[in-house]
Amino acid sequence: MSNTGVLAPVDAVNPLPAGAQLLVIGGGYCGHRFATRLQELGTRVITTRRNPEAGSNALAFNSDDGTIPSAEALAGTTHVLVTAPPDREGQDPCLKALESQLRRLELQWVGYLSTTGVYGDRKGLWVNEDDEAPLESLLRRSAARRRCEEAWLSSGWPVQIFRLPGIYGPGRNPMGSLRRGESRLVHKQGQVFCRIHVDDIVGAITHCLALLAERRPALLNVVDAWPAPSSDVISYAAHLLGCSLPEFQPFEAIAGELSPMALSFWRDNRRVSNQRLTQGLGYGLKYPSFREGLRACLNEEQAQLG
Repeated sequence: MSNTGVLAPVDAVNPLPAGAQLLVIGGGYCGHRFATRLQELGTRVITTRRNPEAGSNALAFNSDDGTIPSAEALAGTTHVLVTAPPDREGQDPCLKALESQLRRLELQWVGYLSTTGVYGDRKGLWVNEDDEAPLESLLRRSAARRRCEEAWLSSGWPVQIFRLPGIYGPGRNPMGSLRRGESRLVHKQGQVFCRIHVDDIVGAITHCLALLAERRPALLNVVDAWPAPSSDVISYAAHLLGCSLPEFQPFEAIAGELSPMALSFWRDNRRVSNQRLTQGLGYGLKYPSFREGLRACLNEEQAQLG
């Protein structure tokens, strides 16, 4: 059910019209990478951070203490990408604190980065955007994401929800923990995880923005084509680095040592389809599996080291 899609499109053309302004709420790993790419393509971009560094152009936005950007600072915004997670109450901090500011704008598009966790546990079976898990069956954080999705979809704006699995990329992949000697080679029979390289998140969103509005689906899985056990990924990362593998550990042998949060990541088992993205919208994955993605990560990290 998963697919690599067609050949990756040349993404050197700005997908937004002249005069557009993008607001990226949350300048974390994905938000920063997307903002940088759109700036390279010529879009005016505004970003927010909870605590902007001195000299940064980012706007301060912290819903916990009531710090929000002024209406003047957001003036002219036409497109918004929301990367901020639910707050402590499980609500969307942007809608709660910024909705009145956003209502003053003539928004042409809102993107919301969600999680494939909203599909819950499927015992390793395939799921797509048409599948819906009962809210009460979801992990608490996934249920909060579903509620945030629903809030954005009922906002009246043209909203796209991008459902993401585990995210990796340069500086955020198993090679770092292997180098530090902190990696664990844990295997649980039948368990797979889906994942996506950060540049395919950027590429998929950019691809959607270049489509006619009526072709943009409200829900979209952005996942690669190769669900796999985490032990396979760590083994391949070790192969690339030429380092020895950590000791193999069956999940059952170490489950008692794991925190509730760590255990929760092993509870859900599903394979998430990318057919709507690749076949329906024609997006070609830059990194169809973790193998291509990890090789690219290593190349980029080595290039940065000179």
